[in-house]
Amino acid sequence: MAGRKNPRVKQKGETSLRRCIVSGAEMSKDKMVRFVVGPGDEIVADVEARLPGRGFWLSAERGMIHTACAKNLFAKAARAKVNIPADLADRVEGLLAKRCLNHVGLARRAGEAVSGFGKVEAWLKSGKPAGVLMAAADGAEDGLAKVRAWAAKTPVIVALDANELGQAFARERAVHVIVAPGRLAHNLLVDAGRLEGLRKTGAKAQATTT
Repeated sequence: MAGRKNPRVKQKGETSLRRCIVSGAEMSKDKMVRFVVGPGDEIVADVEARLPGRGFWLSAERGMIHTACAKNLFAKAARAKVNIPADLADRVEGLLAKRCLNHVGLARRAGEAVSGFGKVEAWLKSGKPAGVLMAAADGAEDGLAKVRAWAAKTPVIVALDANELGQAFARERAVHVIVAPGRLAHNLLVDAGRLEGLRKTGAKAQATTT
């Protein structure tokens, strides 16, 4: 039919976009957190974006969640009265941290992840491909500088502390971790990127490429 616009074709590798109810910005779902109205009209964080019901999306930043709560934007978006947990931002942070550790734990059990400075060094110097390099947020800067130099183009995550990383390896602490390329590494990068914005010490928590 004349004048009819062709539907936009989604490009390979492109992710769906959603609009933040605070900023109005449209961005990839990988950089956002979905919320739904749960039992008791309580706002629930749906970090896996799988819960039924209408979803409300926010940029994965602690400040955005605080603003949405302070300005009652969840109720406005839902067009109904809702109950907002006082610790909503902390809950989101906890859920994302748990997801990150689950990804690392699965990678370890599959033989796709190792921890410890020596093992990470051996992995990188052997020429084996690396999907993600992790360094504890409370680890020494000189150690991080060394592994960054060895992993020239590998994404680096500094969003979890040593005690948290240790949980994924059934040990007290882990400062350096490497994960092989693949689905788990990709999911880890996405969730660590979102966790970055929720961390109170977010200035040091980061998911970057060196």
